[in-house]
Amino acid sequence: MNTPSNLKYTKSDEWFDPASGAMGITDYAQSQLSDIVFVEILVDEGDTVEVGKAIASVESVKASAEIYAAAAGKVTAVNKDLSQKPETLNSDPYGAAWMIKVEGGKTGEVMDAAAYEKYCAERTN
Repeated sequence: MNTPSNLKYTKSDEWFDPASGAMGITDYAQSQLSDIVFVEILVDEGDTVEVGKAIASVESVKASAEIYAAAAGKVTAVNKDLSQKPETLNSDPYGAAWMIKVEGGKTGEVMDAAAYEKYCAERTN
């Protein structure tokens, strides 16, 4: 499982980069969903998001899932390419598959990489 140490993580498997304001789903989440075939970003640039509110919806061959904001703030960018290439979530969840970027970045309950890895390990045992 890939868990970059510079990011913050939620119990609902989203990541947040305090440096850039970017957020998306974790490597663990994409591996649980399997082959992702559809992504819809539910917010636009200029919108304000709140922690825990849905920002996107993804569908895989196995399931569908809502993606929630890991941080509150004003949306400064939306990854429009993701809906055309949803499989990017499986190959590069922390890079090209970022979903939105926010300004403000006030987080809710988040974990560092070590705590998130422990949390994921507890769920798989």
